[in-house]
Amino acid sequence: MATVLDSLVVPRSSALPSSAALSPIAAASSVSSLSGRSGLRHYRGLKVGSALRTRSIESPSYGPAAGEARHRRGGLVVCEAQDIAVEVPAVTDATWQSLVLESDSPVLVEFWAPWCGPCRMIHPIINELAKQYAGKLKCYKVNTDEGAAIATQYGIRSIPTVIIFKGGEKKDAVIGAVPKSTLTTSIEKFL
Repeated sequence: MATVLDSLVVPRSSALPSSAALSPIAAASSVSSLSGRSGLRHYRGLKVGSALRTRSIESPSYGPAAGEARHRRGGLVVCEAQDIAVEVPAVTDATWQSLVLESDSPVLVEFWAPWCGPCRMIHPIINELAKQYAGKLKCYKVNTDEGAAIATQYGIRSIPTVIIFKGGEKKDAVIGAVPKSTLTTSIEKFL
């Protein structure tokens, strides 16, 4: 793409069409050499369009749309990482008995903490497993900072730890950020 922009020939300002007729790429590439000339908009990087404000990334806007206020660069971080951890429901001390121990189907419980890097690595895998085994396996997570009593009861000394329960009993435990295949093998034994 850099070679395409480097080889782009920009005509003199007297021969330039109006700025509305220029493509965003041509306008952006000609800004450095023609920014002081009249008739062209001055582009300062990507602008945050309304599509990003609604958290759906479709196409970036290369300039302010008609009637839209100009936005400054910086200050907006688009990150979906926090949404990943939200998909698997959390279990607390109050809901542990009813959701995990009294469940009719096998239950996978992930013990994690928000500050734990490997826990963030395993979140997408747990979400995939929850979708893959929907109806056969229930998946929950326990924040060890908030549910310390549960973590202590089951001897959680390292996180992430994934425990599989069946019939209210602990059947298997996997410690650490492991690949999906390792968790799938453990799950398949109890289905």
